Amino acid sequence: MGIIFNEKSGEFHLFNNEISYIMKILRNGQMGQLYFGKKVPVKETYDYLVENRYRPVTAYVYENEYSFTLEHLRQEYPAYGTTDFRMPAVEIAQKNGSTITNFTYVSHKIYPGKPKLSGLPATYTEDDSEADTLEILLCDKLLNVEMTLLYTIFQNENAIARSVRFKNNSEEKYQLTTAMSMSIDLPDDEYEWVQFSGAWGRERYVKDRKLQMGIQSVGSTRGASGHFHNPFVILKRPNADEFQGEAMGFSLVYSGNFLAQAEVDTYHVTRMMMGIHPMGFSWRLGTGDTFQTPEAVMVYSCEGMNGMSQTFHRLYRTRLARGYWRDKERPVLVNNWEATYFNFDEDKLIEIAKTAKEDGIELFVLDDGWFSTRCGETSGLGDWWANTDRLPNGIKGLSERIEGLGMKFGLWFELEMVNKDSELYRSHPDWILQTPGRSASHGRKQYVLDFARKEVVDYIYEMVAKILRESKISYIKWDMNRNITECYSAAYGADQQGEIFHRYILGVYDLYERLTSEFPEILFESCASGGGRFDPGMLYYAPQAWCSDDSDAVERLKIQYGSSYAYPISSVGAHVSIAPNHQVARNTPMKMRGDVAYFGAFGYELDLSRLSEEERALVKEQVAFVKKYRKLLHTGSYYRLKSPFEGNITAWAVVSEDKKQAIVGYYKVLNDVNCEYRRLYLQGLDENLCYEVEADGKPEGSFFGSEMMNIGLVTTDASAGENHVGEDACGDFWSRIYVLTAKEA
Repeated sequence: MGIIFNEKSGEFHLFNNEISYIMKILRNGQMGQLYFGKKVPVKETYDYLVENRYRPVTAYVYENEYSFTLEHLRQEYPAYGTTDFRMPAVEIAQKNGSTITNFTYVSHKIYPGKPKLSGLPATYTEDDSEADTLEILLCDKLLNVEMTLLYTIFQNENAIARSVRFKNNSEEKYQLTTAMSMSIDLPDDEYEWVQFSGAWGRERYVKDRKLQMGIQSVGSTRGASGHFHNPFVILKRPNADEFQGEAMGFSLVYSGNFLAQAEVDTYHVTRMMMGIHPMGFSWRLGTGDTFQTPEAVMVYSCEGMNGMSQTFHRLYRTRLARGYWRDKERPVLVNNWEATYFNFDEDKLIEIAKTAKEDGIELFVLDDGWFSTRCGETSGLGDWWANTDRLPNGIKGLSERIEGLGMKFGLWFELEMVNKDSELYRSHPDWILQTPGRSASHGRKQYVLDFARKEVVDYIYEMVAKILRESKISYIKWDMNRNITECYSAAYGADQQGEIFHRYILGVYDLYERLTSEFPEILFESCASGGGRFDPGMLYYAPQAWCSDDSDAVERLKIQYGSSYAYPISSVGAHVSIAPNHQVARNTPMKMRGDVAYFGAFGYELDLSRLSEEERALVKEQVAFVKKYRKLLHTGSYYRLKSPFEGNITAWAVVSEDKKQAIVGYYKVLNDVNCEYRRLYLQGLDENLCYEVEADGKPEGSFFGSEMMNIGLVTTDASAGENHVGEDACGDFWSRIYVLTAKEA
């Protein structure tokens, strides 16, 4: 692995055992892009990849010369207006009204390891030998503004992390209005664009289409990454599938407004960019001021999309998630929300916890309604002290009672919001985001606190820290239930209002950092009405996220399948809830609900005391199964086998690192009649090992890995023929869990 600079050719070559990334200082001093993909040899020059011919109706950089134009050059971090007419990665508004820039090469640094990004989440290394970093310093000499392009290539992953840092060394004041985290010009457009889109309750559905000339993009201007589009896209070759062919994934480690965009010009060049959404964004660069963009992670795979996903899984699970809980087995929990909503008191909570303890559950989580005057959604947010009418012994007393049962205790917060019916709002009505002279929109009767202001973050921190210091709290569910409107902060002047969306997210990150630093052994789970801020930025602070409020097992097949393209299943909050389901009113068997939720951070959202004896017995079996296999489920290699977006059957699997164990989830949504015999072709096994196979705990036989990957695992069920009612019968919402264990030699 290494980063090589050829001074003679002006080329940089970043490489490890699998990939290469090559770029060049162009003759005008700007950076050109040459190659990103499968590893190629280190050689004197790849200059032949710089093609720049005369074309009609083109502007040229040098007077009396028709051989150098940025319009037809592949660039590394382009600007607009100096012969390039495509969308730019950077734009700076100047005192005279111009936005033209010209950043040219000054110097570079190559060093082992990876730097931290101040105030921002980012991937990291634990040892300098894990990665190498390149910093390229460029300067616009007229503006006297520096721009540093940062690249880190990881030794053992096909991944490159990128970001950009700006510094104003002049006496002038500028407005940075576009600052993407990465841009790359690819030599052709033979790609399919894959995005992960939806809405509340149906997040991260897989959507794909062929790239076309023009612009394709997804993004958010809601103040959060959002339910609607995820800050992650894939460009894959048309012949690529899950297990073969080229695929590139682009992921933004950020939780606020974002843009992911592919622009295809009429010469079939594809410009892929990702970063903070430029709409409404500007950042004042005064003398000596700096601005650091969020990090973007690019992954290349020649082994299909599943190979790409496994790179993201390993990197994000072990070098983005941090702290005490990163590598620990996550506790099985029960959350009281769908069991009680706001209708509870301390004795009711203890009753639920006692029942959960009997079933082997390890963590009881108290959701909304425990604080201040909170008896519904209209009051109390912002006043983080216990409602002693409901909890006469406060959170301290309740947490001690829960721990006395032999369980851990967790608590729900929504720290970024306030109700007008609250002591906080009555004392500080100016602490919400609102535009002077205009009405403030609400969502669920709540308003967004101005986390761009340090005093607001400090106030919330002290209230929360007081509770955590006094009580026995092992888990926090951090919720966020509305997006930002009327984004204006009374604490900043007119020339800084374009900074507020970003400063808000920096405030969220600051509060997370302070709480996780003071209370490192608390397990944080992020949430935003489910999947409204399910992104890599949150994963840096909270190693798991409630990925959707929709807990219906059928819907979760799509939600969890789509999430798996970038996110490790250890990060996916997945719970068994009541039936009929509270989101879609669907009745699914307890077994299928558990079989789906196994492939995530497992828990329950129901009142266990209301279940039948048969259901309670199944809960105990599910809890025992999770405790036995959760390490494998969370750290094994994940394989998508059959897509819920393509048929009635979904299948996925997790295989241990040594390939001696595997767990396969197999799900049929609607039953069929007199159907064909079926086989499932597995992946990732050792072809020479013989595995004992159990289906739902019953022996199925012994099969070699080569058999199950090439011939297939027989998954035929009772619907292949006449499906009589009985022990082996199957119906709608039917599932099986296969456990594969290698036989001893």
